[in-house]
Amino acid sequence: MIITGRLFTALLITAWYSSNIGVLLLNKYLLSNYGFKYPIFLTLCHMLACSIFSCVAISWLKIVPIQAMKSRLQFIKISALGLIFCLSVVGGNISLKYLPVSFNQAVGATTPFFTAVFAYLMTLKLEACLTYITLIPVVTGVIIASGGEPSFHLFGFIVCISATAARALKTVLQGILLSSEGERLNSMNLLMYMAPVAVAFLLPVSLLMEEGVLGITISTARSDPRFLWYLLFNSALAYFVNLANFLVTKHTSALTLQVLGNAKGAVAVVISVMIFKNPVSVTGMLGYSLTVFGVILYSEAKKRSK
Repeated sequence: MIITGRLFTALLITAWYSSNIGVLLLNKYLLSNYGFKYPIFLTLCHMLACSIFSCVAISWLKIVPIQAMKSRLQFIKISALGLIFCLSVVGGNISLKYLPVSFNQAVGATTPFFTAVFAYLMTLKLEACLTYITLIPVVTGVIIASGGEPSFHLFGFIVCISATAARALKTVLQGILLSSEGERLNSMNLLMYMAPVAVAFLLPVSLLMEEGVLGITISTARSDPRFLWYLLFNSALAYFVNLANFLVTKHTSALTLQVLGNAKGAVAVVISVMIFKNPVSVTGMLGYSLTVFGVILYSEAKKRSK
């Protein structure tokens, strides 16, 4: 039983790593290497897949019990979270058009810094002094990595930072807006409600800002059937990332997921450099390593302060 349990947990972690890194690399391939330069439409496909698969997983397969919304105010709160979540994903995908995956991951590792900032601004709650000190190498590492990045792109960097900040803002707001026992939702139910909001927002934005994207997508799929399979698999994988994230947390702990997440970024960097052959400087790698080290220290400081 113990061996079976450990094997199941190992398989879950492997699935989580594979889906996380897989969707990241496939996004980069489609947006940068394949020539499909429509990040908003790609995000729309992701959110559409999340909407469909969430309903199937919760309403039909009963993976988790369905949690109904209790009020109009709760719907408004969830819609606001869905919009911020949507902006963070769009920003992350746009940045992949301009930045290599390795640098994208280095910037994304600064999420704890923005989480600490937003948590203080919105709740005025101070962390232990040591927790804030550990954020210094997190930020310093990204500054060093930026200076040593051969493929640095200012617009891509700004968008990536904005997406990271939006991701942190969504986390903090989720804790504030859905803090009462009656409003709290597990991550899978929250995704089921947020994804359709994102679809409703992204559809008109994509059609207006990415002119002719539907026609281009259809013509590309007709001329190259592999593209359609790439797009469908990538969209399904975007949902599976959230499912695997939920299952790993359920069968291990949030702290374990955090530790695995730190290692995942490093693995993604190595694999992306091997696949896309993007140049990486020693300075850039030292900066990224410093950021990851800072994140590990931050996680340890947060754990000790509780």
